[in-house]
Amino acid sequence: MRIILYLGKGGVGKTTVAAATALRSAELGYRTLVVSTDIAHSLADSLDRPLESEPVAVAPNLFAQEINVLDEVREHWGKLQGYMGNLLRKQGMSKAIAEEMAIIPGMEEIVSLLHIHRSAMEGHFDRVIVDAAPTGETMRLLTMPESFQWYVDRFYNWGDTAVRLTGGLLRRLMPDKDPLRGLPKLVEDVKVLQGILSDPSISSYRLVLNPEKMVIKEAARALTYLSLFGYPVDAAVVNRVLPGIVSDGQGNVRVAQPSDDPYLHSLQQTQARYLGEIERDFYPLPIFRSGWARAEMVGLDQLRQLAVDLFGERDPGEVFFTGQAQEVVEEGEDYVLKLPLPRVELEKVKLTKRGDELFVVIGNFKREMLLPAVLAQRDATEAVFAQGVLKVRFPPKG
Repeated sequence: MRIILYLGKGGVGKTTVAAATALRSAELGYRTLVVSTDIAHSLADSLDRPLESEPVAVAPNLFAQEINVLDEVREHWGKLQGYMGNLLRKQGMSKAIAEEMAIIPGMEEIVSLLHIHRSAMEGHFDRVIVDAAPTGETMRLLTMPESFQWYVDRFYNWGDTAVRLTGGLLRRLMPDKDPLRGLPKLVEDVKVLQGILSDPSISSYRLVLNPEKMVIKEAARALTYLSLFGYPVDAAVVNRVLPGIVSDGQGNVRVAQPSDDPYLHSLQQTQARYLGEIERDFYPLPIFRSGWARAEMVGLDQLRQLAVDLFGERDPGEVFFTGQAQEVVEEGEDYVLKLPLPRVELEKVKLTKRGDELFVVIGNFKREMLLPAVLAQRDATEAVFAQGVLKVRFPPKG
């Protein structure tokens, strides 16, 4: 089974890319499910047909669904939260702490991921293509398996009374009727899910973006955190590229066919500059590009053409890249950031750090990246470039 998740800022075209990927996969003979986890669903609009909370057949080998389990969890957990908070307050806990302890953070995200996995296994799908929520929401969703078990351990320390109060929620999430048996099962399911999401032979994450400054920033931040948590990113997809722009694949992008219209020519130049940044900042990921469509991207015919524009004759379900686009490792008390870089002129490495941004210059090569919080609070003191990998050292302050 393959699970492919498309992530990116809202409005960049995740839904259409996910739908096009799923359609192409289905036409190659794979039983494929495309599913939306975004609360503001648009998958049905893209496919131009109504969808439900369970998989619906929309074409040969192609099924689609829009999950509404988030609303269901909020409804049931909200009732239990109020009751549990009142009980904790009666036991002497302050109102603020009681309300905090009555919530399992990220339960909606956990249920959403488990729902996708369950649909994949029960439906015997070969591939699951996920149209994820905007990047911030998805980052929270993907990092929840890391913290969920920690929170459940705290939850058990509250005592049997608190655990019994969750029975209503757990009975809706799992067939287990006994919540004391049900919660460990939920934790175990999350562990299995985390293994699947971080297995590059099963799961791939693809960043969808447009050649725009703010969009690139958000995608770069997503790449940083996906790499930090060990989730395998195998490609980036750039939508809405104007015609007449060419690249050598090494970050050198130019306008080969300038538009006669001054406004469009200016946009071409702007996009060329940002496309160069994307090729440098997201190296060594492969970059797939699609241009502006002549018609609204709705319906199977339009999605089929988008798949051709993006992937050509390639199977979109293959793993396009293995390895880490960036990696953070511990060496004693130091953190070391490892960045694979293309062949560049080997000269003195120049580093500039401003807040959570790191600027790297080696010869004529420049790269800008956003640092995770664990590195942003430290200074970059040393950089060594060898065998195609730049190593930047971040010792503890003081």
